Amino acid sequence: MSVLFSTFTINKVTLRNRIIIPPMCQYSAREGLANSWHLVHYGSLAAGGAAAVILEATAVEPEGRISPYDLGIWNDGQTEKLKEIFAFITSQGALPGIQLAHAGRKASTDRPWTGGKPAGADNNGWSPIYAPSAVAFSGEHQTPHELTPEQIQDLVEKFKQSAIRAQKAGARIIEIHAAHGYLLHQFLSPLSNKRQDEYGGSLENRMRFLKEVVTAVRPVIEEFNLLFVRISATDWAEGGYTPEEAVETAKMLKTAGADFIDCSTGGLVPHAKIPAAPGFQVPFATQIKYGADIPVSAVGIITGAHQAETILRKCEADIVMIGRASLRNHQWAIDAAGELGDEAPIPPQYARAY
Repeated sequence: MSVLFSTFTINKVTLRNRIIIPPMCQYSAREGLANSWHLVHYGSLAAGGAAAVILEATAVEPEGRISPYDLGIWNDGQTEKLKEIFAFITSQGALPGIQLAHAGRKASTDRPWTGGKPAGADNNGWSPIYAPSAVAFSGEHQTPHELTPEQIQDLVEKFKQSAIRAQKAGARIIEIHAAHGYLLHQFLSPLSNKRQDEYGGSLENRMRFLKEVVTAVRPVIEEFNLLFVRISATDWAEGGYTPEEAVETAKMLKTAGADFIDCSTGGLVPHAKIPAAPGFQVPFATQIKYGADIPVSAVGIITGAHQAETILRKCEADIVMIGRASLRNHQWAIDAAGELGDEAPIPPQYARAY
């Protein structure tokens, strides 16, 4: 059997293989509510054979959405459709997950396929937006308001309550989004965090908000559920967050109760020079895996079965996240099993096609 299709146990939870579908925004919600698009989209991915499917960035408050079309989980009513989605994912043998997020200074923008331009209160967006410091993402974006310590504590509680709601709806993986230039990442990076209080300056201070979120969420994670954290291991920009700081962050997260690090990179500043190429983010996952002694996933232009198998066989990561390749082919895992000579997790309804 390949490593890709071997089981993997995290804490008390065993995944049926080493493939996870990572969060990928669909920009198709209204008032934060999931709909039939989400049910069909995530249901199809779950039927494709991955071990887990993690729903897209889901805002813990309305102002935390990237766009007006993001999912939300700031009230109980938003969980009703999620229950149906999580139940179907579970029925296909995959673990359902959700990514809890706040966009910070990257909030209030339009859908990416319409240009992704910043959307103020006068054109379907909202204002003000919030961040660690009053530093805009770009010249086109709104200048955010600096969060007060009281507002930070309010957000810690909102992450906690959102985790509780998600699990009541059936989520088995709760992922905290601290990557890609969104709020928690903005606190980690000195390029966006210019604070002079206990949340700015040293790495210990810049990690404080994320530590408080994980410390608040960990006690509400139910037995046989998992707590993931996604981080960007580098900003790809001079003076930004570094891989060495990412290792220290992962050590802190492990101590605070995180089960797993979902390792990505970039997203903090528009001028970053990212050397995108097949598997280009894998070395960062490897550095965190061994530097912090915690299970990790690799993501980023991992497109082929043999490429994924090599990453795992060389022990460079424990899990592969198959993102855009799974958008192109919802049955990526089934096809990969065929390529590697493993038994494919084929839904019985589709068996006659194989």
